[in-house]
Amino acid sequence: MSDALRDRIRAGETVIGTFIKTPAVQLVEILGRAGLDFAVADQEHAPIGISDMDLLSLAARATGLPLLSRRWGASTDWIAPLLDLGLTGVMVPHVADRARTDAVCAAVKFAHGARGISSSPRAGNYGGMGLTEYRDHSDRTSVTMVQIEDASALDQLDQIAAHPDVDVLFIGPADLSQSLGVGFPSAELDAAIQRVIDAGSKAGVAVGLFVGDETQGHLDFSLNSSERTRSAA
Repeated sequence: MSDALRDRIRAGETVIGTFIKTPAVQLVEILGRAGLDFAVADQEHAPIGISDMDLLSLAARATGLPLLSRRWGASTDWIAPLLDLGLTGVMVPHVADRARTDAVCAAVKFAHGARGISSSPRAGNYGGMGLTEYRDHSDRTSVTMVQIEDASALDQLDQIAAHPDVDVLFIGPADLSQSLGVGFPSAELDAAIQRVIDAGSKAGVAVGLFVGDETQGHLDFSLNSSERTRSAA
């Protein structure tokens, strides 16, 4: 079930998901029925709006599929409305330093005191949960994936990974290669990816990587199986 994703990640399980590029509820239903571990609605690179997310969330919850959203923007204002709809969590692009990490986590977790709270949306069972129950449940189960895809982030990895609310350092290899000015693929990109893996291993934080096929899983994830969280497109 969707509530278990964060527990599974933090327990060291390998979880495999995919990106959704089309706002079709049937796709979400199929992915849920197929037993996929999670899916990410790609609001960054696909025409998926808030009304679409309402229906995609409904389909995901009906099949027990943990659904996250990825959406670009300097602000974090988009995060709370999506979690209110019942999403399991968010994947935030271009998190390159601790200040951005703090802002993202404050937008996800009620405990930081910045996220507005109401149990009236779907995530609070339309008022069926009391505020305390809803707050505690949301903070316990919401998943925070921060994307590492900037050259400047590589020197900030320890600080980013040290935030207790970060569940996954998710590598964006295409943007990372562009930021580094290297080929995709290339030995230089592999070395940068390995730096993220090593930082995750050191901090005990899972690392995720976009892979186009299984042959791209050649980097050293063997340091600790608990550091593996993969997403296949």
